[in-house]
Amino acid sequence: MSINPNMVEIASLLGETSRATILASLLDGRFHTAGELALMAAITPQTASFHLSKLVEGNLVIVEKHGRHSYYQLANGEIAHILESILAISPPPEVRSLKQSSQVKMLQEARTCYDHLAGKLGVQLTESMLKAGYLKKEEREFTVTPKGDHFFSEFGIDLLDLRRKRRSFSHSCLDWSERHHHLGGALGNGILTHFFDLGWIVRVPSIRAVKVTPKGKEGFKEVFCIEV
Repeated sequence: MSINPNMVEIASLLGETSRATILASLLDGRFHTAGELALMAAITPQTASFHLSKLVEGNLVIVEKHGRHSYYQLANGEIAHILESILAISPPPEVRSLKQSSQVKMLQEARTCYDHLAGKLGVQLTESMLKAGYLKKEEREFTVTPKGDHFFSEFGIDLLDLRRKRRSFSHSCLDWSERHHHLGGALGNGILTHFFDLGWIVRVPSIRAVKVTPKGKEGFKEVFCIEV
């Protein structure tokens, strides 16, 4: 008899295509209804509700009820980090349509990784901040340098407030499409939120890709020396 936690139970939840698609869709960090997730997974709302109940029972997903509607979200950032790590070692999807090809390309270019920026843009941003001396790479996390303290303050990021949050501050997250690390944690979330507030990026409907706006193209070039 095993004395270890039951990995098979969690593996069985991940080992079903529709549930895996639902979990990947929830990596955008937002709440979604069963109907929305059904559309993303190309299944009926009833089937989505069945799978979501399994994921809630397995503590991978949480649910909030508001009136007649139920909204689902990944249980926490740790689960998101684990799912991203699984995606990093998974084979690429088989592209069968022009629409799917376009969506895959958008995800690879720029997307949300639960609550921070990922994809090519996320990796470029992290490498830009490392090159500029704002961040320093440790084993599994990034540290903000004195130069970085000044930069983030001038850029409008409140590091003191972010450090108060009861979570990892600036861990490194392996990007599944780029195979390089990008910045996660509270700092990664603070930067992503600031980009939305500045109007540099906007969400793409139905998938967790984000699109850089004309204002964002100018901003990324001017502040981070990134050509988008």
